[in-house]
Amino acid sequence: MRFSTYLLTLFLCVFALTAAWAQRPKVHHGGKLMHSRSNHNYNTIKVSRSKAKTICPIFEDTGYPYHGIGIKLGDPFALTYKYYANKHFSFGVDLGRSASGLYSSYYKEAFNEFTRPDTLQENQSTVYLAHKAKSDWVGEIKVLYHIKADKISAGLQVYTGIGWEWRSLNIQYDYLLNDGIFDNQIEFITRKRFTYGAQGTLGIEYSYFKMPVSAFMELEVFVDLLRDPGFYKVQGGVGLRYVF
Repeated sequence: MRFSTYLLTLFLCVFALTAAWAQRPKVHHGGKLMHSRSNHNYNTIKVSRSKAKTICPIFEDTGYPYHGIGIKLGDPFALTYKYYANKHFSFGVDLGRSASGLYSSYYKEAFNEFTRPDTLQENQSTVYLAHKAKSDWVGEIKVLYHIKADKISAGLQVYTGIGWEWRSLNIQYDYLLNDGIFDNQIEFITRKRFTYGAQGTLGIEYSYFKMPVSAFMELEVFVDLLRDPGFYKVQGGVGLRYVF
């Protein structure tokens, strides 16, 4: 304990001596005062824009247009591209796979859409057992309007817009075919389902980094206009884009 106290005291003494030595006035060999901390006039060093270290090297008013390529996590899980035409308008394209688990109950209810009761005999019926989405592709295009929110946080933007969405589903249904009392059997069918509809988007984008990247979070609403008019689904996600 005493040894530790001794080391701490020694360290504080050395630190105090070093600080005092650093603040001493500097004197020429001729004895004239060179400068001191109290009477020295500091000049502002001007650094050219090209050499200055920029915290946010993107989305400057004079730098448009920009391109952004990255990845989006959520619904859908997608590759994402964004074209920033100017400080207010951008165009986005996403291509990826839907989070099929979020649509499980909807796909279960759609089982009757793929079966033909009129092809069954009088004593036959089908009972849904399970389903598996083999593929569930989603494509999106959208036009977005950006508003800077620097008063909230530097590098923050809020955006909203509208777009169009395509969905292509390849799904397998397992079902029980009731054919009388003792002649029941498990069968399956594989079907493809394509639809499209309108989309609305609301999001935020943050780009106050030392690297040319932007992080975003967005909420979307998809409205089916083909296979199931009136059906809507809330979706969205978070992501990161490299901007150049």
